[in-house]
Amino acid sequence: MAVELFAGIPVNDYTAALAWYERLLGSPPAFSPNDTEAVWELAEHRYVYIEHRPGRAGHALHTVFVDDLDTRVAGITDRGLTPTNRESYANGVRKVTYHDPDGNEIGFGGGPI
Repeated sequence: MAVELFAGIPVNDYTAALAWYERLLGSPPAFSPNDTEAVWELAEHRYVYIEHRPGRAGHALHTVFVDDLDTRVAGITDRGLTPTNRESYANGVRKVTYHDPDGNEIGFGGGPI
């Protein structure tokens, strides 16, 4: 079964969010379908997008599991963003969480060291 994912994140200030997500994800969007949305391809057929939706922002909760969490977090730090939380679970899985200017939560998870 083929799976394609588009995970949406509502934002109040599109321009500020666009700059923040470019820093978080390390690149400009893969494409912008219109002047109120920007889309990044995280992996083949797996996308995250921001959309200007005033009044709906601040409630997104997304976690992206990556192969090398430490390298991902180091790159984000180099681009000027600081995590708001770091967790390690009993099974060794780790999660590093960021919050965008609207309060949307974007976490990166990784396996045990």
